[in-house]
Amino acid sequence: MKKFDNFSSNLAVLRRAADQDLGNAFIISGIIDKFFIQFELGWKLLKELLRYEGRMAGATGSPREIIKAAYSCFDFLTEELWLDMLKDRNDMTHIYDGEQARKLADRIIRAYIPEFEQLNQAILTRYGHDMDKW
Repeated sequence: MKKFDNFSSNLAVLRRAADQDLGNAFIISGIIDKFFIQFELGWKLLKELLRYEGRMAGATGSPREIIKAAYSCFDFLTEELWLDMLKDRNDMTHIYDGEQARKLADRIIRAYIPEFEQLNQAILTRYGHDMDKW
C-alpha cells in the first residue's frame, strides 16, 4: 500500500531526530517539518485503513474525525496523543520563539515518534499479509 510505504519511509528519517544536534535551530526546524509530514501521512493512512475495514468514517476528510473513528476501531492508537499531535500540527505555524520550537521538537522525539513507531508496527502485525492486495 503506497500510503503505508510513504508513512514508513518518512518515519525512517524522522526516527533519527534524537541523534541530531538539538541546539541547532535549523535541525529543530527540520524535525518539526518532518513531523508535519509524518502526521499528515499518519492520519491519511488511518483514513485508508478505516475504508479498508468498511467504516463509513473513512469517507470524511477531517483529521479529528478520522482520529476519533480510528481510535474506536483500532486498539493500537493513543487517541489523546494523536489529538495532541493534531493541535501541535495546527499550532506550529504560529511558533516564532526558539524555546517553543525546542519544546515541540522534544515532544516529537519523546512522545510522537514512539506513537508513529507503534502504529507502523501494529499495521505490519495486523495487515502485513494483506497489504500487497491494496
